[in-house]
Amino acid sequence: MAFPSKTAALIATLLISPALSNAQDAATGGAILFTNVDIFDGVNEALMQDVSVLVTGNTITQISSDDIAVADAQVIDGSGYTLMPGMIDSHTHLMFSGITFAEVLFQRPGYGMIQGVVIAEQTLMNGITTVRDMAGDVFDLKRAIDEGTVPGPRVYPSGAMISQTSGHADFRLPVEPNPTITGKMTVPGQKGAGLVVDGVPLMLAAAREQLRLGASQIKLAISGSVSGINDPLDTTQFTVEEIEAAVAAAENWGTYVTVHGYNARAVNQAIDGGVKSIEHGQLLDEATLQRMAKEGIWLSIQPFTLCNEPGLTPDQNAKQAIVCEGTGKVYEAIKSLPDLKVVHGTDIFISPGKGIGVSEEVEQLERLLDWFTPYEILKMTTGNATELLQLSGPRNPYPGVIGRVEVDALADLLLVEGNPLESLDAVTDRDNIKIIMKDGVIYKNTLN
Repeated sequence: MAFPSKTAALIATLLISPALSNAQDAATGGAILFTNVDIFDGVNEALMQDVSVLVTGNTITQISSDDIAVADAQVIDGSGYTLMPGMIDSHTHLMFSGITFAEVLFQRPGYGMIQGVVIAEQTLMNGITTVRDMAGDVFDLKRAIDEGTVPGPRVYPSGAMISQTSGHADFRLPVEPNPTITGKMTVPGQKGAGLVVDGVPLMLAAAREQLRLGASQIKLAISGSVSGINDPLDTTQFTVEEIEAAVAAAENWGTYVTVHGYNARAVNQAIDGGVKSIEHGQLLDEATLQRMAKEGIWLSIQPFTLCNEPGLTPDQNAKQAIVCEGTGKVYEAIKSLPDLKVVHGTDIFISPGKGIGVSEEVEQLERLLDWFTPYEILKMTTGNATELLQLSGPRNPYPGVIGRVEVDALADLLLVEGNPLESLDAVTDRDNIKIIMKDGVIYKNTLN
């Protein structure tokens, strides 16, 4: 049956004509010229000194040690400051950071969405201009951020984390039936937090559904977890065939699969299945890390150094202690593998309260100083992530170079007091971040 013409036109408008994004708005705006700045470009350890950077619309269009003259440009004198890329959190959960575990699992989603809006703004104000969201129904929040309705970082969404029966996303009460057997979706599944599937057909359906919703990458859980109630850390989850099915679905859409994984057996099976990125990895052995370096597999790792947390049960804290012990060992191994592709993520999850989760973003950066220099830390949070974000191919919601200060890169920039490669305080102390720009738009400016 054909729609009446006016109805069809309205539906077409709703489906394919969203409001202009900040990027589109910025493209029609005036130029912004930073003068007399030192630059950390996200890649090189040596700063470029006393240069000028021109931003036109949402793009860096010129970098020069000579003066740049542009009529009607907004000029920002950066004398004594360093210009650097906005930071990238490669593993976070905007929808889960401001609420309790019980609220994630059992409560209506409205409050979580409100807290997600708060967390998104706080994240941006920490100088984090891009995140990979690794589980959660973040699609509407991403849209509101992109349209300029609320402030927040760029979001690369995964949608619901996909796991097997007894896997990381299987948070059913003991009396709840198995959704794979009954066909009745769990509450976390209904809320877009995590799906429980078994077998190739359901894996294909679950992965394709996230792509339909707008996922830029697919996330599976392929080993045990700390927070899970049914999955010991040593377990290997899914079969190679199930993992290959998810990879095929993602590759058919031009993107990739990343996995929650701790132990070596599970991670090696996932790599055999074609995944491109490992989230966590604190229990990996050196042979697996060497394989990852050789095959170009990404490691998105977090400094889990708190071995006991008050919000966890005794069983969860027992697993936390194991992961905590493994964190330092893997970081030491990373230092001996220069070809391993490593990015930093926080995995902030269940830190209820306004701004509590995002304070952990700062704390985690500071914890990394036990193993890495400020340069190595900032490279993991900027230039290292550029290529990882581009793995999304045509599903990349923000095509272009992110995480670097170079000509034609997207204009996500921080102007900070001091040299961040000498002292991480330049970015971990909010007061030292004088300007925060995302997509060519200034969201914070505290210069006199």
